[in-house]
Order: sequence, then C-alpha cells, then structure tokens
Amino acid sequence: MSERSGLLVRFACVVLASLAGFLGAGCHRAPQPFAAPPAGLAPAQVAFLDTLEHDTFLWFWDKSDPRTGLTPDRAPSPSFASVGAMGFALTAYPIGAERRWVTRAQAAERVRNTLRFLWNAPQDTARVGATGYKGFYYHFLEPETGTRFRDVELSTVDTALLLGGALFCQSYFDHSEPLEVEVRALAESLYRRVDWGWAQVRPPSIALGWGPEHGHLPYDWRGYDEALILHILALGSPTHPAKGRVWSHWSSGYRWGTFQGEAHLGFAPLFGHQYSHLWIDFRGIQDSTMRAQGSDYFENSRRATRSQRQYAIHNPSGFRGYGPQLWGLTACDGPVDQSFTIEGRKREFRTYAARGASFTEVTDDGTLSPAAAGGSVAFEPGLAVPALMAMRARFGANIYNRYGFVDAFNPTLDLDVPVHHGRVVPGVGWFDTDQLGIDQGPIVGMVENLRSGLVWRTLRRNPHVVRGLRAAGFTGGWLDSAGKR
Repeated sequence: MSERSGLLVRFACVVLASLAGFLGAGCHRAPQPFAAPPAGLAPAQVAFLDTLEHDTFLWFWDKSDPRTGLTPDRAPSPSFASVGAMGFALTAYPIGAERRWVTRAQAAERVRNTLRFLWNAPQDTARVGATGYKGFYYHFLEPETGTRFRDVELSTVDTALLLGGALFCQSYFDHSEPLEVEVRALAESLYRRVDWGWAQVRPPSIALGWGPEHGHLPYDWRGYDEALILHILALGSPTHPAKGRVWSHWSSGYRWGTFQGEAHLGFAPLFGHQYSHLWIDFRGIQDSTMRAQGSDYFENSRRATRSQRQYAIHNPSGFRGYGPQLWGLTACDGPVDQSFTIEGRKREFRTYAARGASFTEVTDDGTLSPAAAGGSVAFEPGLAVPALMAMRARFGANIYNRYGFVDAFNPTLDLDVPVHHGRVVPGVGWFDTDQLGIDQGPIVGMVENLRSGLVWRTLRRNPHVVRGLRAAGFTGGWLDSAGKR
C-alpha cells in the first residue's frame, strides 16, 4: 500500500467510524441465504436467469484489468476503457461473491484495486496524462494508462455511474478485515472528493461535462433521463453538494404523456428508465412530482417497458420479427449508416444510436438490444424473461455466447451486404459480435435485483444515498425508516 493510500485509509476510517451504525462497518453480517425464486417464474425461467446472470458477470470479471479495474467499453473488439462500465463492473463483483462465482475475498480485492487506482490516478487540468479533475472522471480512458482518451469530455453522469458502483461496494463489504476496511475508506474518499458545485456553471443546473480545451460544455441536465442518480448523489455529498433548487429545476423539464396506452414520464430509450434503478430502490418512495401523479419512478419504468412492448406488437414500420416476444429499443450498436431496399421498401439503418420509442420521439431502424428487455426484468419479469428466452431460442449462437447476449441484432437487415460492425447472416439478420459494458451492466444488476433485491437492499442502508434522496424531497416506504435503529 502506498503512503498516500495508507493515510487515506486512516483518515477515512475516522469518518467511517461515525457512520458505522449506518454502514455496518466492522460488523459481520450473518451469511444471507439465497432468496426464494421470484414469484410467477417457472423453474426453467429461473434456471435461464441464473445462466444469463452468471455469463454476463463473467464478461466483467474476465474483461476488466485485475490490477487497475479498467473495464473496456466493448469487447472483443479493441476498445478504450469506459468509466461508466467500471461502475457496472464494481456492482457486478459483489453479486459474483454473493452467488459464489468468486470468493468474497477475490471480489473485495478486485474492488480495492479498482478504487485504489481511481484514487491515485492524476486529477489535473492538463490536456493529456490526467484521469479526471475535481473528483470527476473522463468518459473514456486509455486502457494501458487509465488517462484521458484523446479529447473526450470529463463526464458528470459517467462519474455518477462509477460512484453508484463504489457506494454499493462500500455498503456491501462491511467486515472488519483490513481489505474490506480499505474498500470502505476508498469509496468514502472518492465520493467526498467530487465537487458537484464546480459542475454548476449555470446554477442550479449541473453541466454534462468539461474539457481542458474549452471548459464546461454548453449543455446542462434537465428533464428525465439516466441522470436521476447523478442528482441524488450530487445532493447527498457531505463535502461539496450541489446547491440551490437542483431537483426542482431538473424535474421542471419532465415531459408527461401517453404512449401505446401507458401514461408515464417519457424518455424514449429504455436505458434512461433502467440505469438509476440498478442502484436505488424507487419502489414506494416519491418526490413531489410523483406524489402529484400518484405514482413512483419504479412504476414509471414499468409503464415505459410495457409501452415499448406494445409498440413492437403494433410494429408501425413493419420491421421483421417484431412482436410480443421480440422487442426492446435502447442505445446500442447498429449495422451500418446506409440505406437498402428490402422487400420493395427503402430502409435507413444506423450504427451506434440511442434508439427508442415514446411519445417524445421514435428512433427505430429495426435494431433491437437484449439489454432493453434484460435491464427491465425487475420491472416486468412476466414480459421480459419470456422475450429474452425467445431471443436465445430463435437465434441461438448468433445472439448468445460465453458472455451472454451480444449487444444488438437486426432481423430486417438480412441481405448479404457490407456492414460497419458485426456480421450479416443471409436470410436471418444482422448480429453484433461485441458486448458493451454499459449494456451488460443493467442485465446482471437487474437480474439480481429481481432474484434477491441485493443491490437495492444494500444501498438502502448507505447514508449518502439516503441523504441525497431526502434532499431531493423523497419520502415514504423504506426511506422513512432508513438509518433508524
């Protein structure tokens, strides 16, 4: 351990001592038996979920650098590292320990190495050679050094996803062994270092990012999307919280409407309805907006999921294969930026894009992502699990491999034509050959939340998450008794 890391641990342990009752620091939890299988799922469906979760976990375990914790954006294609994917990897490691795919000590060591690397990595305004600044991290990092990749931005939301994983590990690794003590201390220090106020260049909004060449990006977070967790963590900081009417200003950009018979808060790609829910249990807790609507964010995601399935059933653009067991639009890979005439109809295809369907917009070229259904299993298991099983049964090895589902596929593009990425199986469709970390993460995490509620249960006792939710005006349900003995 470096001198800096040693001082960090000693300092943070003082802080953690005051939080011990909340975090469980130094207190062994009794081993938890596996939860009963989710109600309503058949044994074959439970077995499928176990296989899917295990295989998807292995992607993070095998592809992340065990020394630094750097996780590739995608694999097997050569790729830069992704800070957001690292947050999902940190979430996967305790799940692997709980499921006994790796030992608790192995998982804790991987987490410790990741957090230690992040703490010691350079935080600076230099254009090259830095990993972040003001506690935030660049969106993508060089896989060899962990420093800024080319000229990408420092990303506030990807930092939030990273911290979601770090805080989950902080609350999960609650034993008194030095390894787990250091995990808690590192997570605490990383969270406390982030200066959320610095990112409020146009207060009370929080900017999307920053770069040393031009400063803060000219865009702010406003309106419902994946930044739900960003604002909660920004408000929960005990050292540098976001100031002002942050939550009400952000939520004032919400758009409500009805799509495919489902009234809900709109955002077209399903990842926006999934990411924050991986870590925070929104069931039964409400902010002022959801109280006024008589709903909560969990129910909102259920409705968004159902509306996408209904969209696929109606299939207004006539894409091949769409139906009750073949649905799901989200940000994902795509085949090519080109148009082809298929069965007498001109089709415009795209490579990577934020695909989605809602009353806000529809972006659809026939490309589906298993992560759309996979990240929604906890919301609508009766709809999502059969869809995932049908995808694997129909397309077999074209869509599923050692590490679970490939990122995307398109049954409509079945012509033998050159594509930018992946491969076309003539007469069957286009299939990606990569998995992406930010799509693998919602699958493994939400399958575990469906099966046992592990991530939700664990973070319900994290004081920073609780503080952020209360600062945003959430009340009700489990939150009203959080932190009380």
